[in-house]
Amino acid sequence: MLSSITIDKLKEMLGTIQIIDIRSVEKFNNNHIPTSKHIPMDKLLLYPKKYLNFEDHYYFYCEQGIQSIKLCLYLQKQGYKVHNIQGGYEAWIMSN
Repeated sequence: MLSSITIDKLKEMLGTIQIIDIRSVEKFNNNHIPTSKHIPMDKLLLYPKKYLNFEDHYYFYCEQGIQSIKLCLYLQKQGYKVHNIQGGYEAWIMSN
């Protein structure tokens, strides 16, 4: 089962977790969730070991939370500790 967190929970955890934005570089550079790191989805699919380790937990988001669900399911099957941020960046914007 895929682990997901809400934007409200994310706000409580901000600064203590590893947040990864999988959107395009243009969207990330335009704006993003504070403390998030940018790693495009295609790079994570091709080279997860380059960016992730099996011990840490990672929280992923995209624009609406759909692509990040797909990525999390894939990475979870590979053995990574991953969590989806429900609603993605749009949910973040709506909550502020």
